[in-house]
Amino acid sequence: MDPTTQTQLIRFLQEDLAVPTDALEIALRHQEYRGQLPMILWQYGLVTLEQLDQIFEWLETASPSSPLGIP
Repeated sequence: MDPTTQTQLIRFLQEDLAVPTDALEIALRHQEYRGQLPMILWQYGLVTLEQLDQIFEWLETASPSSPLGIP
C-alpha cells in the first residue's frame, strides 16, 4: 500500500468508522509491513469483523489495480 493510500485509509478509519487515534497509533506501531493495518486492528480487537469487512471494501475501491490495495 502506497503512503497516500495509507493516509487516506487512516482518514477513513477515523472519520467513517470512528476508530480512536490511540487505537490507530497502537496498530501502526505493530505494523511490520504496509497493508497489514486492517488485520492488526482486528487482531487487537480495535475494530469489529463488520468494520474489517468495510475496510477491505474501502481498500478494493481505493486501489482498483491491486486487490486489497496491496502491491
